[in-house]
Amino acid sequence: MNMKRVLPVLLFLVTVVLAFGTVAEFDTPVIKEWTQTETNDKGEEEVVDYMTIDGIMVHETDPAKQPQPPVVQPGTESTQDTPGQAPSDAIVLFDGKDLSNWTSTTPGEASKWLVKDYAMSPTKDSGMIQTKQEFGSCQLHLEFATPKTPEGEGQGRGNSGVFLMGQYEIQILDSYENTTYPDGQAGALYGRKKPLVNASRKPGEWQTYDIIFHRPVFEGDVVVKRATFTVLHNGVLIHDHYELSGGTGWRGSHSITNYIPHGDKGPLQLQDHGNPVLFRNIWIRELAD
Repeated sequence: MNMKRVLPVLLFLVTVVLAFGTVAEFDTPVIKEWTQTETNDKGEEEVVDYMTIDGIMVHETDPAKQPQPPVVQPGTESTQDTPGQAPSDAIVLFDGKDLSNWTSTTPGEASKWLVKDYAMSPTKDSGMIQTKQEFGSCQLHLEFATPKTPEGEGQGRGNSGVFLMGQYEIQILDSYENTTYPDGQAGALYGRKKPLVNASRKPGEWQTYDIIFHRPVFEGDVVVKRATFTVLHNGVLIHDHYELSGGTGWRGSHSITNYIPHGDKGPLQLQDHGNPVLFRNIWIRELAD
């Protein structure tokens, strides 16, 4: 074989493969483009570009073909003294009045959590609390405050958690000048992913989580689409459309649970970890999968 003749051919083929490999192909959306010669207002012919995305013309003004989005009245921001208002289409889970939307995670048992000064919190050995209604993919807003006077250190200081679908925990912890393992600090997807940054406020100050969650999808015992999380802690991005690799349940000092098949919806749960963490202004907006 004459290598002097073969090498240029191989180099050419590699170049062609690399060139075409830079053009990504996607299944969705379906985009169609074409040009059409038309006469403009001046009576002159010109070539006009057209494009449809999933069958709808770009900049379509016919409401029968491209309906306007629903109108939602935005909520208001909270202050340290006063909780804000939820958007008009949100389901308000806790507005500071009572626990009518909540129940104990123990079947048949009433919740022992208390409501005081428009906030709710666990009492000694009260156990976890969960919503009566179940949710799948969602936008969730909640506010919490760890005890003003810090006690303990590491995982023993201001510990709680919020569980999406009763399965996937975003850790709540007093992580202001309090070091612990990174995938267990405030904002962590417990045991799976540390937050991008530590955006914690001082103990006793109200903090916010804004969570965009898309549920996992199972076929039998197999997860075919993983859950994703986008999370802002006090307005700071700490998870950016992160694809969760498995469950977040405790399975020893250095292990965490895998995905466990479950239904399309589950309750929102708040953890009692023995610390009197306060919660207020909890609302949720259901999202399409």
